[in-house]
Amino acid sequence: MTKLLLIESPGKLKKLSQILGAGWVVKASMGHVRELANQGEDALGFELNGNTVDCHYIPRNPKAKQVLASLRQAAKQADTVYIATDPDREGETIGWHLQQALGLKQPQRVVYSEITPAAVRAAIAHPRQLDQALIAAGRARDCLDKLVGYKGSRHVVWPLNNGAKSMGRVQSATLHLLCLRERDIQAFTPQPYWSVSVSYQEGFKAFYRRQSSEPKPGKAATSPEKSSPKNQPAAEKAIEKVPESDRVTSQVEADRLVEIARACPHQVVSITGKTTQQSPPPPFITSTVQQAAGAKLRFSPEHTMKVAQALYEAGLITYMRTDSVELAAPFKTAVQTYLQTHDPDNVPQRVVRHRAAKGAQVAHEAIRPTEVTQTPTLLDKTLPADQGKLYDLIWRRAVASQCCPARLRKTRIVTQSGEVFWEARGQLVEFAGYTRYWNNLSADTQLPALNKNQPLTLGQAAAEAKQTQPPLRYSEPKLVQLMERQGIGRPSTYAPTIKTLRQRQYVELIKGKLQPTALGLDLDAALETLLPYLIQPEFTAQMEAALDEIASGQQNWETYLTQWHRDYFGPALCTAQAKISSLPARTGASISPSPSIAATLTPTASATATAANPLSPGQTSKVACPKCQQLMRKVPSRSKKMKAKHFLKCEVPGCGAVMFWNAAKKCHELPYAQRPADPQAFTDHLCPKCGAWLERYGYVKDGQQKEMLRCSVVAHRRGKCKDVAYFKGREGFWSPKLGHLVIQGPKPENR
Repeated sequence: MTKLLLIESPGKLKKLSQILGAGWVVKASMGHVRELANQGEDALGFELNGNTVDCHYIPRNPKAKQVLASLRQAAKQADTVYIATDPDREGETIGWHLQQALGLKQPQRVVYSEITPAAVRAAIAHPRQLDQALIAAGRARDCLDKLVGYKGSRHVVWPLNNGAKSMGRVQSATLHLLCLRERDIQAFTPQPYWSVSVSYQEGFKAFYRRQSSEPKPGKAATSPEKSSPKNQPAAEKAIEKVPESDRVTSQVEADRLVEIARACPHQVVSITGKTTQQSPPPPFITSTVQQAAGAKLRFSPEHTMKVAQALYEAGLITYMRTDSVELAAPFKTAVQTYLQTHDPDNVPQRVVRHRAAKGAQVAHEAIRPTEVTQTPTLLDKTLPADQGKLYDLIWRRAVASQCCPARLRKTRIVTQSGEVFWEARGQLVEFAGYTRYWNNLSADTQLPALNKNQPLTLGQAAAEAKQTQPPLRYSEPKLVQLMERQGIGRPSTYAPTIKTLRQRQYVELIKGKLQPTALGLDLDAALETLLPYLIQPEFTAQMEAALDEIASGQQNWETYLTQWHRDYFGPALCTAQAKISSLPARTGASISPSPSIAATLTPTASATATAANPLSPGQTSKVACPKCQQLMRKVPSRSKKMKAKHFLKCEVPGCGAVMFWNAAKKCHELPYAQRPADPQAFTDHLCPKCGAWLERYGYVKDGQQKEMLRCSVVAHRRGKCKDVAYFKGREGFWSPKLGHLVIQGPKPENR
């Protein structure tokens, strides 16, 4: 009795054959075996008929045709056929293609996330049928990507005559993120500022602060805290922030502060300390292993996945394309046993669990070593260099995720000279915890033992001239992080997308950073005018969410694809083609609409689409753009964060303003980042972080009107000034981070 196991990669053949033994034949499909044919309208290989999709598949290439012939012969000689393609949506789709191409009636689908004897035998013992919902999502993705790529490239990109070869659903949205950052960099104007500090002979350095921010009377100076995943330092961070003072915006003020420091005696105003706990980071998922390998090993995402694939095929790690932070219970138990033997102080009282991101496939596992006892030291001499380095990261991160939190002792000393305050911060690790395996803490900074009101001896006072820096370009790991955060693509697409952008010469890697080329910027500018919705991260994320709904059986894939093309993409292509002739000569040339596209939009079909979707992207609103006064267009949206089913966008080239519905005011408004500043809201106090004016901001909470103070620079509120928030209470304005603030009155109008 012969059993046939079909897998994807030939790299697994030897190990799986050893595990299964006699009576088994293991064959590899060499990855994808079939693809949509390049035939029919626009060479799509499928037809959209009503609410159905008729696909025409052919062998991927001559080699795939030979592989299929070999597999077909092996299947005829086998009594039972098992399909063990990769445990993800793509693997399920490949399994379906094998079933169709080989004429298999009832193949047994087996899934394992690690190539170990126990995992493989358990999977063989519990086979299932192919998951039709996952297959539907995989087929929908293939058709959707080809629909956008082929039609968009042929009818929008090629007529531009600027050297661009293609566009894509994920590719173009990712390029848009890079181009947005590049334009921010080009528009940035550096501003000078000064960082003022003093050094004391007692052995520490302190920085200028506008106020002392002493703790409230009666408040405990020491309290244990647990850091949440949101404020936890990123695992891949290796660069410490250089400490500096509150920003001083003029040389005169900086010189005045230095003179005060030199002329007035110094003494300790307050000493506060607290103990905090920092929780261990979760084990790796696809995006975080690419980020960590990029930051620590200088691996590109593509190279990281190649090395991880080799480790997986060798049976050393679990499957490397996953977005789940879950770990199998037996592995958690094995880590506890390992720690009890080698590091007993690091065994937590309760098993550590990490919260998965919304939409993550929790049925899968995170990336981890298959055996915790296979330490990096044991494998150091048997693995190639890059495999050994990546395995070391994966092993340490997985073990660290199950350890105790790190306990930190943080100290803050505030000193005073005249009317000026100075601050020094120190940090000591009291208990290393998980950082013995994964250290993402800044270096220890120990402050001397001092007493309140103790006089200090000034060693030096200085003001260092600096200037604000433009936003940083994204490295490949940081772009992966951004793609994950924006919902663009899925774990299996991050590395291929970046690779495609570089191959098309839309971006280039310069000193470790991705920089759009002139071609990439030109293409993005054209697409922003011609297909503005398609390249928006939110729009692409909505399509990914729809694919997830198909994968969970909540939506029919053929209905989704046909409606999406009929209601949005077909009309959008016609609109884009009509606009091409109006683009600058350097970007495009005049072109008439393609007959194939026009044929899809007969008067009847167009009317039906409008009736089915009254908020089609082409519908003009009655609201004038506040920037250029042209009428804005309605853009449909399913976002749960919005108060309406659409938002407004200006389609005038170079404007791009958007407005959202305010249910309370019953009108559309610009986003906060684009609204002009209200001088009447400014106070007479400066932001303690950046030196801009603090502004008053009213909001409603629990049905009551509230008031707070915040930094008036919108861009800063998302970054360095995000903690600057003073809430109005009985005793004035108070911040949980910065303490009390006494309001002296509104900002004078002549400033």
